[in-house]
Amino acid sequence: MTHFPIINLLPQLKDTLNSYSKVVLVAPPGAGKTTQVPLALMNEPWLKGRKILVLEPRRIAARSAARYMASLIGEEVGSTVGYRVRLDTKAGPDTKIEIITEGILTRLLQDDAALENIGMVIFDEFHERSIHADLGLALCLQSQDLFREDLKLVIMSATLDVEPIAAMIGNCAVLKSEGRSYPVETFHLSSRLEGNIESIVLIKVNEALKNYEGDILVFLPGIREIRRVEQRLSQANLGCNVKVLPLYGSQTFDEQDAALKPSASGSRKVVLATSIAETSLTVEGVQVVIDSGLMRVSRFSPRTAMTRLETIRVSQAAAEQRRGRAGRQGPGICYRLWTKQEEAGFVQSNTPEIYDTDMTPLALELAAWGTVDPKELRWLDDPPLAAYNQGRELLYQLGALDKNGLITKHGRDMAALGCHPRLAHMLIKSAEIGLGQLACEIAAILGERDILRGQTYDADIGLRIEALRNNLSGYNQKQSIELSLYRRIGKEIKYWQMCLGISENNNKHDTGASGILLAFAYPDRIAQNRGNGRFLMRNGRGARLGSIQLLSEAAYIVVIELDDKGEEGYIHRAAQIDLENILNYFSDQLEVDITVKWDKASQSVRARRQICLGSICLKEEPVSNTNSVDVQKELVQGIKSEGLEILPWTKAARRFQERLIFLNNIDCTWPDISDEALLKEIDIWLGPHLIGISNKKDLQRINLNEIFESLLTWEQRQIMDRIAPSHVLVPSGQRIMVDYSIPTKPVLAVRLQELFGLSETPCVAGGKVPLTLHLLSPAFRPVQVTTDLASFWKHGYHEVKSDLKGRYPKHFWPDNPLLAAATSKAKPRK
Repeated sequence: MTHFPIINLLPQLKDTLNSYSKVVLVAPPGAGKTTQVPLALMNEPWLKGRKILVLEPRRIAARSAARYMASLIGEEVGSTVGYRVRLDTKAGPDTKIEIITEGILTRLLQDDAALENIGMVIFDEFHERSIHADLGLALCLQSQDLFREDLKLVIMSATLDVEPIAAMIGNCAVLKSEGRSYPVETFHLSSRLEGNIESIVLIKVNEALKNYEGDILVFLPGIREIRRVEQRLSQANLGCNVKVLPLYGSQTFDEQDAALKPSASGSRKVVLATSIAETSLTVEGVQVVIDSGLMRVSRFSPRTAMTRLETIRVSQAAAEQRRGRAGRQGPGICYRLWTKQEEAGFVQSNTPEIYDTDMTPLALELAAWGTVDPKELRWLDDPPLAAYNQGRELLYQLGALDKNGLITKHGRDMAALGCHPRLAHMLIKSAEIGLGQLACEIAAILGERDILRGQTYDADIGLRIEALRNNLSGYNQKQSIELSLYRRIGKEIKYWQMCLGISENNNKHDTGASGILLAFAYPDRIAQNRGNGRFLMRNGRGARLGSIQLLSEAAYIVVIELDDKGEEGYIHRAAQIDLENILNYFSDQLEVDITVKWDKASQSVRARRQICLGSICLKEEPVSNTNSVDVQKELVQGIKSEGLEILPWTKAARRFQERLIFLNNIDCTWPDISDEALLKEIDIWLGPHLIGISNKKDLQRINLNEIFESLLTWEQRQIMDRIAPSHVLVPSGQRIMVDYSIPTKPVLAVRLQELFGLSETPCVAGGKVPLTLHLLSPAFRPVQVTTDLASFWKHGYHEVKSDLKGRYPKHFWPDNPLLAAATSKAKPRK
C-alpha cells in the first residue's frame, strides 16, 4: 500500500493504471478524490476516446460532483462533464466524464455487457456498501474477465478495509492518500440522552450560533425528525440572518441546491440533513456539526417479505465521517449527542446492505444477466441464500422466471423498467387490461413515503390516489401533500406514462380498480377478512387493521405495507379487491380441492369443493359424488372425535363387550374390545361395516353385537359361552344374568331364596373365578354381598333371616337353607 497526498498521488495513479486494470484507492474525507481523479485521467491514451463513469450512491451527490467538476474547467454541466440520474440527465456527445447513480450502471451493463463506450468505471464511496454498488462491481468484474480486459476499474473509499476487497478482485494495486482535513474539536454529552432529540438539538444549535462562527450541519435520522426540529427552530427566534434549510434525498434539486450553496455575506444557515450529507457532498461554509448519532435504514424481513424502515445507531466509521464534515474548509466543532461510554458500544462499520435488503431485484438482475447461481460472480459478501431463493420464488410467481429458473420475456420486460419487480409486473399487466394510467399513479405513490402520513391512520390506498389527484389538479386548497412531494410524484407519473407509451389525458380510472393492480404487484399479500379487522393473507400470515376503517368490512384486500410486530402485523396501506377479479386474473394459480370432513354440527360427513389461493379459501360448495373410501375414512375420524357413544349401543352389545373384556383380562389371547382398544382400531373392526353410511342417523343401522361376535371364531364362541356364560342356572330353575361390567369381579345378583340348597359359590372361567353374589330380598333389595356362599349360610343367614322374616312373612324362611327347596315365589296360600 502506497501513501501519497492526493495531488501527488495522481501521477502514481496514472502509472499504476498503465500496469493494472483494477485499483483500490483509499482516501479520507477532504482528499478531493471524487473530482481530481476523473479530471486527471480523462485524457489518458488507454481510454481510447471512451468515457469515464463515476458512480455515486446518491442523486444529489452525482449532480453536485458533476457541477463542481465542470466549474473547475470553466464549463457548464453537460459538456465535458455530465451526469445521469433517474429522471434527469445532462450529458452530450462530447461528455468524457459522466457521473451516474449506481442503479444506472446496472442498466448500462444489461444493455451492453462489454461497456464498449466506457474506458473506466470509478466506484466512489464504496465503503457505503450499497447493494447496487456490490452488484455493479460484480458485473463489471465479469465483464472485464469475459469481454474487456482493457476496462479499468477504480474502487475509491474513505474508510474501506482494503484487504478483503483486494483479495476478492485479485491482481490489483492499492494506493492510499493522506488527504487533507482540519482539526475538529469534539464534545460529548455528559449523561445519556432521555426522550426525543428535538430539545437537545435546539439547545446545541443556539449554543453553536452564540459561541462559534460559520454554518451548522445537523445530522438527524429522517424527514420526520427534520420537520419537527425545523418547526422548533422557526419558533426560536434565531434571527433574521439565520436560515434553516432541510436536506434529504427526496427533495427537489432546487431545494437541495439551496442547502448546499454557501451562505450570503452576513448570513448563516442551519442545515438539517439525513445521512445523505455524510459523504460525497460538501455543504459549503459548515464549521459546526451536531450529530444525533442516529440513522434510518431499510431492513428486509424474510418473515413478512416486506421492507421496513428502522432507526439505528450510526457506526464509529459513520460518526467519523460526519465529524469530518466540520473540518473540510477549516477548523471545526462537533457536538455528539451521546456519551463517550455509549460510543464505546458503537459497531465499527455499517452492515453491508446486501444482508438486510430484499433480494428480489438482485435476483431479477442476475437472471437478466444470465446468472442462475450468484456464486458464479465475485462478491465481497455473498447474497444470503435463503433471502435470495425467496426472491426467486416471487419472481416465478410474477412470471419473470420459468420452471427452470431462467428469465422469461416478461421478466426481461420487467428488468428493463428498472423499478422493483413487483411494480414492474404491475405496470406491464396494467397496460394489457387498460388500467395503465392508474398503475402509473400507484407506482409513483409507492415510490415515495406515505403522502398522508401524519394526516390519517386509514390504510386505504384509494384515499392517497384521490389526495394526489386533488393536489395535481389544484382542487385541494389545504395542500394536504407538501408541494415538493406531489410535484415529484407528478414527474414520476409522467415518466411511467412514457415507459408504457400512455399519452397524458384526463381519463382517470376509478380508484376501486387499484385492488387488482396491486394484486399483480403483491400476489402473495391478497388477504381474506376474518372479522374484527383481522385478515388472513395468501402466504398464511395474519394481518390486522389498527382501527375501524374503510377496509374493515372488505371481504378481500391486498396488503401493501405491513409491520413486522407479533403474530399479526398492523396494516398501514392496502386496497380492496373483488372476489370476481381474483378468480378471473389468478385462475392459473387457483387450487381446486375436494375436502371430505366430519361436520360436528350436522353429525355427518360432508364433501365440499374448495377453490383456494394459497392459504385462503375463496369459494366452497357441496359435492354429491365423492369417493366412498374417503367418506369411510372421514366417518371413522368423526367417530373418533365424537366418541363411541355415537354408535347404536344395545344392552346385548354392551354385555357381549363386557364378557369379552372379562376373558381378555384373564387370558390376553382373547380379543381386546375395551373402549380404548375399539377407538384405536376402529378402522379395522368397524370400517368394513361403514360402506354407504355417512351420518349419525345411518349409523343406527349397525348391529354392534353381531360385529363383536364376528370377531370370534365358531369355536371361540362355544368356549366363551362355557367359561363366560351370559346367564347362570340357579337352584330355583331360573337363568340369572351375570354382570361382567367389573372384569375382575363378575356379579350375580339373585334373590336369596333362589339359592336354597346350593352349598358352594357358582364360578366362571372354568371354576377359576367365583362370582360375587349380590343376595337380594324378595323385593330385589340387596341384603348381603359375598363370594363365599357356604360361609354365608353358616354365619350370616340366620341374622338376615330374622330381619327378612318379619318384613316378608309370606315368603319361606327355613331354619336350614341347605335342606330347603329353592323357590322364586312366595309360600302357597292355604
